[in-house]
Amino acid sequence: MTYASDNVVIVGLGLIGGSLARALRSSGFSQRFIGYGHREVSLQRGVELGVIDEFTLDLDEAIERADIIVICTPTLTTVQILEKILPRLSGRSGGPVITDVASVKGNLRTAAIAVAGVMPPQLVLGHPIAGSQYSGVNASRADLFVDHRVILTPDAANDPAAVELVRAMWCSAGAEVVDMTVEQHDAVLASTSHLPHVLAYTLVDALASADNSEDVFRCAAGGFRDFTRIASSDPTMWRDIAIANKPALLNSIDLFSDHLARLRKAVQDENAHELFNTFDRAKQARDEFATLLAQRIQPKLP
Repeated sequence: MTYASDNVVIVGLGLIGGSLARALRSSGFSQRFIGYGHREVSLQRGVELGVIDEFTLDLDEAIERADIIVICTPTLTTVQILEKILPRLSGRSGGPVITDVASVKGNLRTAAIAVAGVMPPQLVLGHPIAGSQYSGVNASRADLFVDHRVILTPDAANDPAAVELVRAMWCSAGAEVVDMTVEQHDAVLASTSHLPHVLAYTLVDALASADNSEDVFRCAAGGFRDFTRIASSDPTMWRDIAIANKPALLNSIDLFSDHLARLRKAVQDENAHELFNTFDRAKQARDEFATLLAQRIQPKLP
């Protein structure tokens, strides 16, 4: 089947949705951008900024006019949006391609199958690994995804043409697109994103409850500031992510807890050999990661 890409509906016009609309307009991938949501003020602001051309508060109208629907809402809200959209497409031939930007994929696949009975062929789950400390459509920018990765999790039931349209969409935004299974995605993100956020929140919460918390924060140096910066992220979003990715996140927490317990014992026993080996392995792994990252973000030669 062939899918069009002229009309893009952005569900949830914030930093990610607004930046995607700007990028696709700049690249010429799509011609018209329509916002849908419940916060009319944000949608109107999107029109004023030229991020979208128009908006609607009517979901049926949004679906009818869309070639592509991109759901740019928090993880648990994305489930609710799918539960509203998919029944409206039941029995229809064709229809818009649907994708998302949520940080967890397993719960979305489960929700989609629960509603539709099978994984809908035109639903292609995805996740851009990009963001900013700022939020809202005012912070959107066309280059947000340039040289950042977008992970797609194609399902065997997906229409290949729908997958390729979503892939082309993100490539036109300047992203590097890679494929993973749903299980791989959720495990990798649990380790590299969700666990670090949980640790940062927990560390700040623990130190803030200490009797000497004022002295601790007053004397904290750059390392503490850098590590705990992500604890300033939206608590609601991260609460939802923790719940949605529960199995993979628990595995990551358990792995870290085991290593922390071994380190605690090494400190208690004054086991200099074990302490050095732990720190040395970590340094080597971090240095290798830094080298790989530097290679990936090198400017592209003409």
